Amino acid sequence: MGYFVERVNDLNVLNIDQLVQESEKEGYRFVTRLVSDYADGTNTFSKPGEALFCVVDKDGEVVAIGGINKSPFSQDEEVARLRRFYVLEKVRRQGVGTLLQQSIVDHAKNHFKEITVRTDSAKADAFYRACGFEFDDSASETTHILRFDSKE
Repeated sequence: MGYFVERVNDLNVLNIDQLVQESEKEGYRFVTRLVSDYADGTNTFSKPGEALFCVVDKDGEVVAIGGINKSPFSQDEEVARLRRFYVLEKVRRQGVGTLLQQSIVDHAKNHFKEITVRTDSAKADAFYRACGFEFDDSASETTHILRFDSKE
């Protein structure tokens, strides 16, 4: 496949301009928010259990990004939130999103008991369900939940 997941220790050293531009064209502002929140320190994915990951191709180009935070919508420290997950259109349906998602889940299951996410995209809904998330819109800020049997 030629894609590799890397943990991002400093977003400022990555070139994610293409992800920002493409996501904006698609009407999504969350990659732009990733950059601005990281720059102003609002969210640097640095609290216990949190992490930011990217997928790079064989040429070192960042083709996907996503991270895990403690959920800002829960008082429970063991509830995580999938954040700023985006895959470039040119590599969708090639396993890149699944590779990134699995790396995030593998990391998160050692720190949290569940992951929540919210989407209004039918394609994202199908993707999250394929990755094992259950549809659950019982809370206004959540559409999907992935529960772990136990922290490993």
